[in-house]
Amino acid sequence: MLARLNNRISRSKTEGGFTLIELLVVIIIIGILLAIAIPSYLKFRDRANKSAAQANVRASIPAIEAYFADNNSYAGATLAYLQTTYDAGVKNIVIQSATSTTYCIESTVGAETWKKTGPGSDIVTGACP
Repeated sequence: MLARLNNRISRSKTEGGFTLIELLVVIIIIGILLAIAIPSYLKFRDRANKSAAQANVRASIPAIEAYFADNNSYAGATLAYLQTTYDAGVKNIVIQSATSTTYCIESTVGAETWKKTGPGSDIVTGACP
């Protein structure tokens, strides 16, 4: 009996490799880690998209207000004009409407859309009407 155990031990030393049980345990551990990591990553990505969309709208406000100060109207403001004249850092926004007294700027990053309507409103979620 002892001789067979010694034979088996010496044979396993020369053959090497993993048993099926060891491989299954490793696969189960990787699956558990993925089940924890993927939802966390998705939440992180959603928060990043939200912050980026809000930052895009927030960054465009000084340029659109400078346009109003120069022209006494928001009408005619375009993204290209704001970038070339006031701030090249204004990006990823859409000026949906611009009249003489109000405007609506929105930014969409991923699935997040944020907007600012007019000079007196807050930055809120949703698209311009």
